[in-house]
Amino acid sequence: MPHVEIKCYPGRSEEQKIRCAEEVTKAITETMGCDASSVSVAIKEIEKEDWKAKVFDPQIASDEASLYKKPGYTCD
Repeated sequence: MPHVEIKCYPGRSEEQKIRCAEEVTKAITETMGCDASSVSVAIKEIEKEDWKAKVFDPQIASDEASLYKKPGYTCD
C-alpha cells in the first residue's frame, strides 16, 4: 500500500523513469504518512494511437469520480 501506475507515451529515458518513481514515492510518503518500503510505482508506456482506447476511455473518462487531478484535454 499504496501502488501507483503511471501511463505515458514512450520516449522517456530509464533515468527519467527512475527519477519519476523516486519523486512519486517521496510525495506519497510525505503526504500519506507511509514508509517508502510500502510504496510501489509502475510506469507503462502506451503508444499515442492506443491512448484513447487503452487509457482515456476506460480509465479516465469512465472513472472521473475518483480523479483528484483531471486532465486538461479530451480525446474527442
